[in-house]
Amino acid sequence: MGIAWAGIGNVEAALDCYQTAVHLKPDYCDAHYNLGNALSELDQFQQAINAYKQGLAHNFEHVETHYNLGNALARSGDFSEAIIYYQHAITRAPDYVDAYNNMGRVKAEVGDQTGATDCYLQALRLNPDCADAYNNMGLTLADQDQLQSAINLYRKALAIQPDTPDVLYNLGVTLNKVGDLKAAFDHFRRGVKVQPENASIHSQKLYQQALMCDWPGIAEDQQALMSLGLRDSEVEPFILLSLEDAPERHRLRAATYAQKKFSQNPLIDAPRPSKKPERLRIGYFSADFHEHPVAYLMAKILELHDRDQFAIYAYSFGANKADAMRSRLIEAVDTFADVRAMTDKEVALLARSDEIDIAIDLTGYTQNNRTGIFACRAAAIQINFLGYPGTMGADFMDYIIADKNLIPDRLRHHYSENILCMPHAYMPTDNTRKISSRALTRADMGLPEDAFVFCCFNDSYKIKEMEFGIWMRLLRQISGSVLWLRKANHWFEANLIAEAEKRHIDPARLIFADRIPMDEHLARHTLADLFLDTFAFNAHTTATEALWAGLPLVTKVGQGFATRVAASLLSAVGLPELITEKADDYEALILALATDPLRLAAIRQKFAANRLSAPLFDTELFTRHLENGYQQAYQNYFEGQPTENITVGAKTL
Repeated sequence: MGIAWAGIGNVEAALDCYQTAVHLKPDYCDAHYNLGNALSELDQFQQAINAYKQGLAHNFEHVETHYNLGNALARSGDFSEAIIYYQHAITRAPDYVDAYNNMGRVKAEVGDQTGATDCYLQALRLNPDCADAYNNMGLTLADQDQLQSAINLYRKALAIQPDTPDVLYNLGVTLNKVGDLKAAFDHFRRGVKVQPENASIHSQKLYQQALMCDWPGIAEDQQALMSLGLRDSEVEPFILLSLEDAPERHRLRAATYAQKKFSQNPLIDAPRPSKKPERLRIGYFSADFHEHPVAYLMAKILELHDRDQFAIYAYSFGANKADAMRSRLIEAVDTFADVRAMTDKEVALLARSDEIDIAIDLTGYTQNNRTGIFACRAAAIQINFLGYPGTMGADFMDYIIADKNLIPDRLRHHYSENILCMPHAYMPTDNTRKISSRALTRADMGLPEDAFVFCCFNDSYKIKEMEFGIWMRLLRQISGSVLWLRKANHWFEANLIAEAEKRHIDPARLIFADRIPMDEHLARHTLADLFLDTFAFNAHTTATEALWAGLPLVTKVGQGFATRVAASLLSAVGLPELITEKADDYEALILALATDPLRLAAIRQKFAANRLSAPLFDTELFTRHLENGYQQAYQNYFEGQPTENITVGAKTL
């Protein structure tokens, strides 16, 4: 009966039958096995593991139970034990291709890339047409940055099974990494045709279109966008942040993603100490401890932490790039651990053995994240900070660091975390960042000498049709003015040029800036007259760079986290007059400033006088405030109080 119910998709009814069978005949291995399968299908992995083990207690030779137990253990994050049961299955069935294949995936998860590849090769020796083994070996090579080899393997998998959604997805992601956005888009579009309900592929297609500024294509999918990741299928939350200012949906997507992706069993809570430690141990976790915007923002904070009150640990799970920033960060902390080859659980156990009091996730749901570390509970207090501009929707994250401009009281319900509210701005800066003294000229940058230069160095995916239309109207009204953008990809440039021509703007008035060394990039901001912000996803680090260089910025504030960052930064440098709330007001303010040199000069003069003393660029004060927030969070935990919102005072500490 249970098998019949399962056959027609009624898993709950099948589950009831299997539970009855187990109750009536406790030593019936097949009943335990089928019960485990039903529980696994319902994502109840711990109960499934128990059912499979009960079955093996009565028949240890049941090959499929070993195999499915390995699968359930892998899904629950217990990779080491999963390998044991895959090996049990292979010992009893040496030609078990799927067991080799899945064991390879788990070995890749624990950092054993060589062992993983050996498993895939063995699976392919047994079955040369095992498309899944090619796909999984591609994932392993992509993780080692062997991107072209990975692409070749994905294509082999597609040659065997031409329209496999997972392979189309993986190939698209890897093509994106090598810069072939159009090919990536084509594979995601193909995946959507094959499996229209696949939210992951659909969201990636939209993200590729955002990177290329293919606004008509995005508009065609507007209705689908509003439902992606809100139901049964999860999406990577970050890639939809720029496509709509909808904090309620951003929270729902994050919560769905957390529930589906991070089913790890948390480590047992450590006993609360009877005595408060003399120094709190703060662990910063990141994939970006190298030349990266997050590193630029955090470096000085790590150096300034009060070592009488705090011991600072860094856990790096990103690429080991031997650059100057990584060397600086290693010097800045008390202990630096490269944990890339460790499993999430092993990293959490390492943090526990290091007695970390507060674990800070600087990556969130951005690229190369290891959110599973926090799902395992690396520390009693866990904080979402800086890397991901929004809620993580996860019950294992206790706080998000913000400020009153970023998350006012009326918007707090869009965040699952408690708010650790900083007094000025949530974003740290480094007030020792060097600006090149090289005498750059407009001619050096391909800019006209006497024109009004509008600037936006935001990433291409942030630029949308609404603000671009405003920018083009401004170019029409300000004779000879130009728009200075950062180079991204040639599809982006071609699409913007086409959009400009559609609005009767000479494409020569769009000037695309090459990448140059960071100190010179900061210096070249002085050649522009005004920075124009994007709407659904503001300038974040790019805003701090413009402001640090002394370039005023006009923004339009929205509802979600990513749409309110520039307003937070402008408030913290004493320029609230550059914050608008409506698109019409944004356009009118920019036009007024561009046509009234005295008004713009007055703002620049005010800014120049206050910039270095403004809270945004007082790194020492920010560090003391951040430390005060950490102390309050720990004190609350130490006293056994429920986690609650924390407000850090604005006085100098």
